[in-house]
Amino acid sequence: MAIAALLVALVLLWTLRDLLLLLFAAVVISVALCRLIGSIRRFLPIGRIQALLLTLTGLSAVLAIFAAVVFPPFIEEFALLLAKLPKAAAMLINLLVGSLEALSNAIYGSDAGIQLGEQGLEAIQLLPDNATLASGVGSGLLSLLGVAGNTGTAILQVLFVLALALMVTVQPDAYQAACIQLVPSFYRRKARRVLLRCGAALSSWMVGVLISSLAVFILCAIGLSLLGVKLVMANALLAGVLNVIPNLGPTLGTVFPVAVALLDAPWKAAAVIGLYVLIQNLESYVITPSVMHHQLQLLPALTLAAQVLFTLMFGPLGLLMALPLAVVLQVVIRDVLIHDVLDRWSMHRLSP
Repeated sequence: MAIAALLVALVLLWTLRDLLLLLFAAVVISVALCRLIGSIRRFLPIGRIQALLLTLTGLSAVLAIFAAVVFPPFIEEFALLLAKLPKAAAMLINLLVGSLEALSNAIYGSDAGIQLGEQGLEAIQLLPDNATLASGVGSGLLSLLGVAGNTGTAILQVLFVLALALMVTVQPDAYQAACIQLVPSFYRRKARRVLLRCGAALSSWMVGVLISSLAVFILCAIGLSLLGVKLVMANALLAGVLNVIPNLGPTLGTVFPVAVALLDAPWKAAAVIGLYVLIQNLESYVITPSVMHHQLQLLPALTLAAQVLFTLMFGPLGLLMALPLAVVLQVVIRDVLIHDVLDRWSMHRLSP
């Protein structure tokens, strides 16, 4: 009966995995809000509700400033990019054709070399005009949105997570006590300590991510300024924000500055790619390990395995929540599985 009940519980948890992930996302947001509220209340003698309202006002102002800085210039630049993309593609084809002809002449000689000029011109003539290109881009974006899922459902999920996070933030102690009541009575004291350690680990991880994103923002701003790329502040802000998303975020952050640099000169686009690869390697192998090692002992192998596992289990949201899930799992495995199960089992086996 015990094994059957365990199997039923596991099947039920697997069926509700998407809902549980949304609940965890709400908890992560609530932990961040509680940390901000605690910081405000240390400096201002105000109540929790007033501190929450002040926090939400400040975050709304930051998001509004970010949207005003990033989105309008990018919309204008991408409209210009779509208009110039056929010309840029023709330049790239001409460059490729010239390189192939030079290589062919170097290998076979100028007389026997392959002449690709006419083929290059034919390829250029086959390039789509602006209207066709814009229509193709629009169709591709609609297809991607269709693959991503129902937009209305995604909006409802976001609203659900935000509403739940606000509810937990208003009364965190009450929800913590309710969760502890679900644990057997003999283990509730230890469960309370484990929950507190999970919250502290999540707070430390958030501080580490903030420091890492700030470092990426500063490095991108300096590098793009030296290269003379337009929209330095918008590109650097976008790189810092997308750095929160593991693996996929830095790649997405490269698309926008490369597109802007391509409008000036092809070599700038290549230089921007090299700059972002350098910054990403510096962030991945120097900045983040140093910051995370100082904030918490996050094992790199566990981090990578968690990203792959949770992406396969939950999809894109699992990738976004992989690192906080790994942080919590590391605390639970160390304090519960290793300390309370495996260590005690070993002591019982070794005792006479």
